[in-house]
Amino acid sequence: MPVLLPVTCPLCGAGGPVPCGACRRRLRRAGEVPTPGSLDACRALVRYEGAGRDLVSALKYRGARRIVAWLAREMATLVDPAEIDLVTFVPTSAARRRRRGFDQAELLARGVGSAIGRPTARLLRRRRGPPQTGQTRPGRLSGPRFGARSVGGRVLVVDDVVTTGATMTAAGAALRREGAAAVAGLAAAHTPPPPAARSPNRPHR
Repeated sequence: MPVLLPVTCPLCGAGGPVPCGACRRRLRRAGEVPTPGSLDACRALVRYEGAGRDLVSALKYRGARRIVAWLAREMATLVDPAEIDLVTFVPTSAARRRRRGFDQAELLARGVGSAIGRPTARLLRRRRGPPQTGQTRPGRLSGPRFGARSVGGRVLVVDDVVTTGATMTAAGAALRREGAAAVAGLAAAHTPPPPAARSPNRPHR
């Protein structure tokens, strides 16, 4: 007889929904996200700090895939299905996919595609280069490099986190080179800019 493991919140361990109500209330909405250069629009669900960082980290580094259903459903509310023909995702490196056993952006993209009633396809391939995770902000700005399959219509690109927008910019540029008529970005979380960038006129202390 199969053993049914209890469903617990990956952030606090409480039984019940994933994430639990208390942890959901700790999440801060991302608000407006600057649109990366090659995209027509970009949105994100939560701020990548505090509980938002813990939520995404639980998926990426602790294999908490039960988070995907809730995240994808909530992310889908930020999208108008009438403006999207096809959903794709920013692929992680082959090494990370092997290590984790999944690609978190692909899981999110397929969940979003299902929620908005649009097909999901792997259109991008990541070319060799250093990972974005762990780089300084200036280092991220150069962005990764992507190739893409030929595609038409309006494409939604899904990723787990958008920080400087360099990754989304590179992904959007690759898709446009292969025929995409419009490209929008959607992420689970957005890294807020450093305080100095948020308040450029504030005197240093």
